This record gives sequence, structure tokens and C-alpha cells, in this order.
Amino acid sequence: MRRAAAVIMLGTLGLLAGCGERDQSTANAKRSADKPAWDSSSSKYIVPGYTPGDKAGWEAQLRERAQAQNDFAPSRK
Repeated sequence: MRRAAAVIMLGTLGLLAGCGERDQSTANAKRSADKPAWDSSSSKYIVPGYTPGDKAGWEAQLRERAQAQNDFAPSRK
């Protein structure tokens, strides 16, 4: 009898543990002003030849990286 009660109690606790999810919405999160993606002057991942704040250079860099992942693009080697 005790064993059955313990199993039922553990099963109930296990089911209730799944119902205790915290709120993950961003409604109460602190928000900061967004910057354009190409204005990455504080990034440590700047590619040589790119100047922060250069939108055209940033877009060209994205195109080049996307083509490097394209299996059907001609090889640059």
C-alpha cells in the first residue's frame, strides 16, 4: 500500500512539474534602441576590407558569404 501511494505521489509530482513553466515573453523585457546591422563598429568579427558603417560593403560581404555556402556557385579557388 505504501509503495503504491509513493508511486502515485511521484507520478503526480512529475506531472505537476511540467505545468510550472515560466513566462518567456519579451513583453516585460528591457528594450534598447536598435542600430542598423552594418553599423558594427564594436564587433570583434570584422572582416579585413570592411569599414563599419558601410552599408554597401556589408551587403557585398553577405552576398559573398552566401555564395560560399552555395554548392552550385562556381568555385573561387
